[in-house]
Amino acid sequence: MAAAPILQGRRHERERLDQALLRVEDGESAVLVLRGEAGAGKTTLLRYLEERASGCRIARITGVESELDLPFAALHQLCAPVLASAATLPEPQRQAIDVAFGNASGAAPGKLVLGLAVLSLLAEAAEERPLVCLVDDAQWLDVATRQVLGFVARRLHAESVLLVFAVREPGQDTLLTGLPELTGLPELTVDGLAEEDARALLTATTPGLLDARVADRIVAETRGNPLALLELSHSGRAELLGGFALPSVGTGALQERYEQRIRALPEPTRLLLLLAAADPTGDAALFWRAAQALGLGAEQAVPAQEAQLVEIGGNVRFRHPLVRSAAYAAGDPEARRAVHRALAGASESGGDRRRRVWHLAAAATGPDERLAAELADVAEGAESRGGIAAAAALLRRSAELTIDPGLKIERTLAASRAALDAGDFASVLAMLARAEALPVDDLQSARIYLIRGLTDRAAHSGREAPAALLRAAERLEPLDGSLARHTLLDAWSAALVAGRLAVPGGDLPAVSAATPPLNGTPTAADHLLDGLAALITAGTEAGRPSLREAVTGFLADAVPADLWLRYGVLVANAALSLWDYEGWEAANARHADLARAGGALVPLINALNVRRVIALWRGDVTYARELGLEESTVKEATGTRRASYGDFFLLAYQGRAAQALPLLTEAAAEASARGEGLGLYFTERATALLHLGLGHYAEATAAAEQAASGDLGPFTAQALPDLVEAAVRSGATATAETALARLGTYTAGSDLEWGLGLQARARALVSHGGEADRSYAEAVERLSRTRLRFELARTRLVYGEWLRRERSRVAARQQLKQAYEEFIAMGADGFAERARHELLATGEKVRKRTADTADDLTPQEEQVARMARDGRTNAEIGAELYISARTVEWHLRKVFGKLGITSRRELRDAPLRPPRRMR
Repeated sequence: MAAAPILQGRRHERERLDQALLRVEDGESAVLVLRGEAGAGKTTLLRYLEERASGCRIARITGVESELDLPFAALHQLCAPVLASAATLPEPQRQAIDVAFGNASGAAPGKLVLGLAVLSLLAEAAEERPLVCLVDDAQWLDVATRQVLGFVARRLHAESVLLVFAVREPGQDTLLTGLPELTGLPELTVDGLAEEDARALLTATTPGLLDARVADRIVAETRGNPLALLELSHSGRAELLGGFALPSVGTGALQERYEQRIRALPEPTRLLLLLAAADPTGDAALFWRAAQALGLGAEQAVPAQEAQLVEIGGNVRFRHPLVRSAAYAAGDPEARRAVHRALAGASESGGDRRRRVWHLAAAATGPDERLAAELADVAEGAESRGGIAAAAALLRRSAELTIDPGLKIERTLAASRAALDAGDFASVLAMLARAEALPVDDLQSARIYLIRGLTDRAAHSGREAPAALLRAAERLEPLDGSLARHTLLDAWSAALVAGRLAVPGGDLPAVSAATPPLNGTPTAADHLLDGLAALITAGTEAGRPSLREAVTGFLADAVPADLWLRYGVLVANAALSLWDYEGWEAANARHADLARAGGALVPLINALNVRRVIALWRGDVTYARELGLEESTVKEATGTRRASYGDFFLLAYQGRAAQALPLLTEAAAEASARGEGLGLYFTERATALLHLGLGHYAEATAAAEQAASGDLGPFTAQALPDLVEAAVRSGATATAETALARLGTYTAGSDLEWGLGLQARARALVSHGGEADRSYAEAVERLSRTRLRFELARTRLVYGEWLRRERSRVAARQQLKQAYEEFIAMGADGFAERARHELLATGEKVRKRTADTADDLTPQEEQVARMARDGRTNAEIGAELYISARTVEWHLRKVFGKLGITSRRELRDAPLRPPRRMR
C-alpha cells in the first residue's frame, strides 16, 4: 500500500481552506486562489481539501501546457460531469454551452452568456450537495477558460460552490506571466515551509541518520520548498546521510542558466563560489579559513552576492541547491582539487578529522596508500557512531585510493557490506564487480558470493536466495567456520521468507539439517543458529534452551551492533517461538533503534515489518499506521520489494471484505511472483482473521488451513489457534482437534502466559461443560497478564459466545461487552460487529456503528472530540486550538456523523481511540 502524501505544517493554510469549506457546507459560496512557486505544495493542499470535503461533490481539473491554444478545453473537462443539467438552462445559455463544447454549430458564444451558463450549471450541480471545484496549474488553462472561470468566481454567492485555483507564481526563473483573469479574487500565498516544518519533512522522507549541518543548509537553500526537499531526500541521500558526496554536475535548463551566470563572474569570485559549493556544511568560519588559504577575501564575494547567487553571513547559503551544483560544475578539475585542499586544511584547524580526510581524498590525483588507510580508519569510527551511509562512502573512496590489491579487495568488500545495509543496492553490485576483477583468494571469492546473495535477498526476497546462501555457507565452512555459521543464519532467514516457495534444497528443513556441530564456546549467535535449527529438525522443546540463551545473550548487550542489524529479526522470531512477548518486543525495539540510529535501511525495513505486527497485537492501530508510513518511505528509498505484513492485518482488523479481499488477493499474487512464501502465509492468516471477524467460518477455515500448512516455526504456531476457532465454528471438529494437538507441540514445556493462554482457549473451544468453562476462564486469566489486547479481546468474545449458548446471559454480557469495547478501541470493526450481534442476543442494547469508524477521525477531529467530551465549550476549544468556534462546531458535526451520534451527551459514551502508546 502506498504511503499517504506528506503534508507537513501548513496550519494557517489548512485553516483557511477549512474555513472556506465550512462556508460552503453552510450554504454559502467561496473562492480562493493559491499562489506560490513550483513545488511550494499547492497541489498537496488541494489534495488535503479534497480529503476534507468527503461529503461534497468534487470536480477537479489540471491545466495542461499543451492545451493552452485549445479554447474551452479545460472548461469542458470541469463541466463534463454536470452537463446533463444543461437541458434545464435557458435557451441562450444552453446554446452557448453546446457551441462552446462542440455539440452544436453556430457563432462563437458571448463570454457573458457562457459565463452565466457555467455559473448556472455549477449551481444546479450543488443543489443536491455542496460542490468543490479544484483547479490545479491554472497558469496552463486556456485563456477562454480562465476568462469564464474568473467571471464565475466573481459571481458566486450562495450556491454552495467552492472554487479553488492553484497558480504558479511568475518569477525570474520561469516564463510565466500573471493571470489578470484571477486578479482581485481572495488569495492565499503558499510560501516555503517554516524552518522547523521543513526540517521535519526532510527527516521524515530521508530514512537514515541525517547530518544536521547539511540538513540545515539544504533547508535554507530550498527556502522550505517541499518539492525541492522531497527531490533531495530521494536523489541526494548520500550527501544528506553524512555529507560525504560531491555536488551533482548534471545538466538541466535551470542549472545551465545558473552556470552561465556564474561563468560571467570574475575568476576569483567563481573560485570563491566553487569553494562554497565544495563544502556541504555551509560553515562560514570554515569557509573563510579556506578562502584565506586561497588568497580570497570578502571583496571577491561581492559580485556573487549582488547577483543574488549566494548569501554569506553566519552560514554560507546558495539561493537554490542548483546554484551549488552549477558552481561546482563551472570549476575545472584543478580548481576543484585546490578548494578541497584548502577545505582540508581549514577542517584540520577546526578539529573535524573525517571532513579533513574526505576533502584530502577529493583532492587526490591518484592512488595514495596513506590516505586510503586514514579513510578506512575514520570510516570505522563513522560506522561505530551509527553512520552506515557515511562509512560506505568513506570506504568506497578508500578502496579507490588503495594500491595493495589485497587491501583494495578487503576495503571494497567492507564498502559493499556497508552500502548493503544502507540500501544502496546498485553501488553494492558495482563494487562487487570491481572486486571480482581483482586477484581474489578463495575466501574473498566466497565472501563476494555471500554479499551478492544477501543483496539479492534484501532487494527481491526470492525463492532462490536460501539455496544460494546455503551454498555460500558450504564454501565458507572450510575457510572461516564462524562466518559460515553466520551465513547459515542468513540462509535460515531467507528460507523462512521463501517458505513453501523455496527451491528444492533451500527450504527450512534443508537449511536446518545443514547446520554443523559447534566447536568451541558458543556465542549468542551460535545459540541462535542451533536453537532455530533444532526448532525445525527436533521440535520446539528441543530448540527452547538454545533459543532462550540466544535471546538473553542478545538483549544483554553482549553482541556487536552489526550482528544485531543482521539477525535482529531472527532474535525476535526466537522470542516468538518461546511465546515470550516481552522478549519479542524488546528484541524488535532494539533492532529498530539500532537500524534507525545507524541509517541501516535494509535492517530497518525488516524491523519495521515486525514492529507493526507487534503494535497491532498490542491493539495500537494508530502507531501501526505511523510505522507503515515510515516503512513505505524506507522501501521507496531503497527500492525494496517486500510485503508489508502489518498492512494485511490492518485490512483484517477493519473487517471490510469488499475492500480487503481484492487487496489481499493481489498481495498474495505479488508474494508468489517474488517467491515470498512468508508473504503468502500472512495474506492467508489475515484472510482467516478477516473471515473470523465477519463470522464467515467456512472461509476462515480454508484460509487458516493454508496458513497452518507446512512448518514455519513460530508462524505456524500462531496460525493454529485461528484454525481451531474457525474449524469449531464451521463444524469441522476433527480438523479442530488435530490443530489443537499440533498447537500442543509448540506450547509444550512453555511456562509463559501467551502460549498457555492460547492453548487454554483452543482447548476450551473443543471442550464441553465444566471443562470448557474452566479452560475459557484460564485463557482469560492468563492473557489478562499479558499486553496482547487483541488476543484477550478474542478470548472474551468466544467465551461470551459460549456462555450465551449455555444460557449464562449475565456472565456472557460481561465478557462480550468488554470484548466489544476493546475491538472498537482497536479499530477491529469486523470482530466488533460479531461481538455486537452476540450482545444483542443477550438482550443488551448496543448502538450499531456507521461505516465510518473512530479510526476515521482526523487528528484534529479526535482532539476536538476529546475536549468536547471533557466539557469544554466551543469557544474554549477554539481558543486553545487557534480556530474559530464555528470551525469547532463544524468539526463536531463531522465527528457526530462519523460516530453515528447526534449530541455532546452521546459523545461521552462514544468509543474513541485510547491515548497512546507503545514506543
